[in-house]
Amino acid sequence: MASHPPVLGILGGGQLARMTAYAAFRLGLHVHIFDAHGSSPAGQIAHSETVGHVADHDALIAFGRSCDVVTLESEFVNERHLAALEAAGVAVHPGSHCLALVQDKLVQKQTLAGAGIPVAPFRAVESEQEVVAAGEELGWPLVLKSRRNGYDGYGNATLHSASEIAEGWQRITASEERRELYVEAFVPFERELATMVARSTTGEVRLYPIVDTVQRNHICHSVSAPADVPQPVALRAAELARAAVEAVGGIGVTGVEMFLLTNGDIVVNELAPRPHNSGHYTIEGCTVSQFENHVRGVMGWPLGDTGLRAPGVVMVNILGRESAAGWAGNYSEVLKNPAVHLHLYGKEQSRKGRKMGHITVLADSVGEALECAERAEATLQFDREGENV
Repeated sequence: MASHPPVLGILGGGQLARMTAYAAFRLGLHVHIFDAHGSSPAGQIAHSETVGHVADHDALIAFGRSCDVVTLESEFVNERHLAALEAAGVAVHPGSHCLALVQDKLVQKQTLAGAGIPVAPFRAVESEQEVVAAGEELGWPLVLKSRRNGYDGYGNATLHSASEIAEGWQRITASEERRELYVEAFVPFERELATMVARSTTGEVRLYPIVDTVQRNHICHSVSAPADVPQPVALRAAELARAAVEAVGGIGVTGVEMFLLTNGDIVVNELAPRPHNSGHYTIEGCTVSQFENHVRGVMGWPLGDTGLRAPGVVMVNILGRESAAGWAGNYSEVLKNPAVHLHLYGKEQSRKGRKMGHITVLADSVGEALECAERAEATLQFDREGENV
């Protein structure tokens, strides 16, 4: 019998780590955060927080050895650092091999395609001239993407002709973290689908419902569960999502984004080897949330029920509209509707487009839930007195 509660270490201290920590607390675990910045959203509530960089080998190993299991908040950790933890005897889930297959999106596409999973046509490119050649082969438009460290539209550029290559290439490669690129054919999709796949170290697998996601300016605006698709489409999407996660050896929860094409086919777009924005609705909307099942999966514990708790469940992201504080000045107005579940992430500063929180609503239909959630999000106002925070 252990003499202390198990310690779950999380590399990263943002909102995903914060919500994972909440779930871990419910199961009696202690949580240790490793983040480059002190008082991170997760560090604010964790039992302990180490401030350091993953490239600091000694600090990373000391952190890992203080934990029973280490997991990730994001895939933006070089697989070499996870391999160093594993070499030191630390249990890391998902592991370095999975991360190596996922974090480089070109390698991710190659891995999925090699497993027979449908993806958009893609090509590696090392120069603007090779993008021209890819456009002639695959057709326009093309999507130029960073192989690493792209998120919320950062690191992507849609090119409608060869004349747009130079600007797109320069914009993406201006970041030191996004110098390696590849291209994908633009696929004519009818809607964007997603799901979360929970997979334990024991091999047990559970899938969450297939959901509709709506993006605005390359950032997730809303998630609606269940997706408004025929049952055969939902079953096919679930089949592909499970196969994709097994192809990369995902452990815990893996987010799977897909496109439903206008001809009825489904292609897998991207994987994220950790809880995903498209799964935040599960906190109130499902019997067991994606965050709790992530904890259960990496700890090797039985997975929980992933079923919906209402006929319609919707999540709407709360995005910063301007420079302001990270807390709301009108909680009462938003929360006077008892159907509204408000989550704010503890970020000190709001800025335009920054994910500050989310709202979830359960209702008798997706349409009713969406209307209520969007109305609440539009009502929320951040305190402008915090502009100089």
